[in-house]
Amino acid sequence: MKHRIANLLCALSLLPACGQESAGPAGGAPAVADNEQVQSRGANKDNWWDALPRPEWAAFEKIPQDQDWFEVYRVADGVYAIYEPGQFEEVMSFLIEGEERALLFDTGLGIGDMRRVVEQLTELDVIVLNSHTHYDHIGGNWQFDTIYGRDTAYTRGRTAGSPPEAVAGFLQEGWVWKALPEGFVAGEFSSRAFDIDRYVDEGDRIELGARSLEILVTPGHAPDSICLLDHENRLLFTGDTFYLAPLYTHLEGSSFADYARSAARLAGLAGRIDAALTSHNVPVVESRYMTALGAAFAAIEAGTATDFTLSDGYREYHFDGFSVIVRDEDQPAGQ
Repeated sequence: MKHRIANLLCALSLLPACGQESAGPAGGAPAVADNEQVQSRGANKDNWWDALPRPEWAAFEKIPQDQDWFEVYRVADGVYAIYEPGQFEEVMSFLIEGEERALLFDTGLGIGDMRRVVEQLTELDVIVLNSHTHYDHIGGNWQFDTIYGRDTAYTRGRTAGSPPEAVAGFLQEGWVWKALPEGFVAGEFSSRAFDIDRYVDEGDRIELGARSLEILVTPGHAPDSICLLDHENRLLFTGDTFYLAPLYTHLEGSSFADYARSAARLAGLAGRIDAALTSHNVPVVESRYMTALGAAFAAIEAGTATDFTLSDGYREYHFDGFSVIVRDEDQPAGQ
């Protein structure tokens, strides 16, 4: 159904080129970047809000809803990006509609009322599925009746939620610039527990009615990371496996080796999709970035990637529009 993505492809053609500043002269000593506020997330992340509003969003139709915390955009036919630009992650969740039901791919931070915004967008029954279970993707899970998820030890552990002290750092100075919603108590912020109603795995398809989404298991960023492939509409929902910003292989639970295999897999899909929909900063990127993702990890593995910054002690390798953060074996994982 190529007519479904015609507007999306037109929008992609209007997006500015995304470049990455070089870390320094080839063969020279790497640049060193230490952040005072937002640490272990890449170079020059303090005052990150200076990049807002990101011009890429202007290509899409903004959809009215009644919470200042969120911005909602129609990014493809039947696909809404629910964006949270007020906190460092700039996370977005995707509401994907079929003719019979809808799927909510992630539920954001849990700062705003995700259920309320979803109910203003669709009258269909909603299934929640997480791209992975990091705190910024499961915050609203508890509000929904039907949740699908991976059957992994990591996922099961995350369903128990996280106490305020585990996530308090993500609301500290430098992480939030926008006013928090009325009634939200920062000291009580936590990841609330939720139940998984159905386990899903590699190759499973979620049928929404005239729209079928295939699950691709893509560990690396997190042990339970997945992507969704919409074959008919030639769209790939990447979660955190790819976006135009630093990619994390250095966090607790991350695996560079797994990520490299997942990157190679997505590179192999570049010719089968017209666009990838990503979960941070910018909602839609061209399919060529999947090829670039695979090439980037291959270059790091081969030792031919030499353009890197030491960012808060981690090596951050720079590529066109994105970077990859890597830790040495003797380094502690980032939080």
